[in-house]
Amino acid sequence: MAKGKKYIEARSKVDLLKFYPVTEAMALLVETGVAKFDETVEVAVKLGIDPRHAEQQIRNAMVLPHGIGKEIRVAVFAKGDKAAEAERSGADFVGAEDLVEKILNENWLDFDVAIATPDVMSIVAKLGKVLGPRGLMPSPKVGSVTFEVQNAVTEAKAGRIEMRNDKGGVIHVPIGKLSFGPEKLRDNFLVFIDTLTKRKPPASKGVFLRKIVISSTMGPGIKVDLTSVRESLKGFELAA
Repeated sequence: MAKGKKYIEARSKVDLLKFYPVTEAMALLVETGVAKFDETVEVAVKLGIDPRHAEQQIRNAMVLPHGIGKEIRVAVFAKGDKAAEAERSGADFVGAEDLVEKILNENWLDFDVAIATPDVMSIVAKLGKVLGPRGLMPSPKVGSVTFEVQNAVTEAKAGRIEMRNDKGGVIHVPIGKLSFGPEKLRDNFLVFIDTLTKRKPPASKGVFLRKIVISSTMGPGIKVDLTSVRESLKGFELAA
C-alpha cells in the first residue's frame, strides 16, 4: 500500500466512520486514485455464511457488463474437434497431455483462465496441486469444465470473474479499472452484487450481505452503505 504524500492526501478524503451511498462511493473511488497506472478496482464483501460448511460456501462465475479492463489469456485442455473449436474461439493456448507436461515440467503458468472438456479431466487432474492453490483449476461449478468450449472461451475473454469465498467468509473480486469512470464501475458493482445475492445458499440464514468495501489497487478502502445498495438495485438500468 502506498504511504507517500498522494496516498495520505487521498486517505484524508475518506471518512473512516462513514458508509457511503453507492454513487458517492464510486465517485470518491475515482477521485482518490493515486497511482500513475490504471488501477484495478476491487470489491470485498463480508457474507453471513459459515464457510466451514460446504453447503454454505460460494463458488460461481459471472461476466460483468463492461468487463474488467484486462486482456485475459485462456488455456484450453481439449482434444480433436473441441481443440479446434477452442482455437477458432480465440483461446491463447490449446492442448492436452502436452499442455499438462509443460505446466508440470516447466512450471509454466502464463495464462489467467483454464478451461477443460470433461473427457480430458483425468489428465488435467494431475495439475490439482499446481493450479488449485492459484485458483486456476478448471471446475464444473464455475463453468470451466464443459463441452461448450466456444461459449466458455468467449466468456473468459470478456472478463468472467469467479466468486469464491475465503476462509473468513469474504469474497474479493475485481470489477474494472479506474479509467472506466464512476458510471461503468457502478454498473459492474451492482450487477455483481445482484448476482451474488441471488446465489445466496439456502443453508445460509439471516443477513447475507454484512459489509461491503471497495478500493483501487493503491487507494484507500471505502465502505458502502448496504441500504443504498438495495435501493440502487431497484429499477437498475445499465449505463449506455
